[in-house]
Amino acid sequence: MKSSIVLLSGGLDSATALYLALSEGYQCRCLIFDYGQRHRREIEAAKKIARKAKCAYSIVKIALPWGGSSLLDKKLALKPASGYQGIPNTYVPARNIILLSFALSYAEAIGAKAIFIGAHAQDYSGYPDCRPEFFRSFGKVITTGTKAGVGKRSIAVRVPLQNKNKSQIIKLGNKLGVPFELTWSCYKGGGKPCGKCDSCYYRAKGFKEAGFSDPAKR
Repeated sequence: MKSSIVLLSGGLDSATALYLALSEGYQCRCLIFDYGQRHRREIEAAKKIARKAKCAYSIVKIALPWGGSSLLDKKLALKPASGYQGIPNTYVPARNIILLSFALSYAEAIGAKAIFIGAHAQDYSGYPDCRPEFFRSFGKVITTGTKAGVGKRSIAVRVPLQNKNKSQIIKLGNKLGVPFELTWSCYKGGGKPCGKCDSCYYRAKGFKEAGFSDPAKR
């Protein structure tokens, strides 16, 4: 069976990417990152999703002590979803480069054919490391900077949700049987979603536009 590494954050996007990979016949191994994010509850959500999907998972703990993001530094206020201009302060410097590098090392070590990540259209409007050109460039890193690449053993970076918005992802996830009730989106973490941060806003908007109630709120 072909194998893949799935970056699983615990949110509905990465959960949908996992279930899509499974539907394509991949044996999935999930990477869950503890990088000091304030919304650490997503780690527990990711573990529950991986167990539900009957997939092996590894938790990778890394430190980003220099901060540079409101997700890492609680002294920085999380801005509400208010149509800000430019890159939001929830951007974590080079996060996807770092996480994909770990996933690439894992994939090369075990001979996995693909790496799945749940980045999508609403992300790359604000985050530079979610843009299609970034993933194309990372593909070149694989072919030129790894033993697998120079040996012509392809490791594909799969971004299956890239051209979808949140409502389209929710509709797809519903068809795939994604356990959205286990997912966590709120940037603040805590006992329940704040309902005000950017992530909460787009989640609520996505479920409304998709015509579904959010099972995590039941």
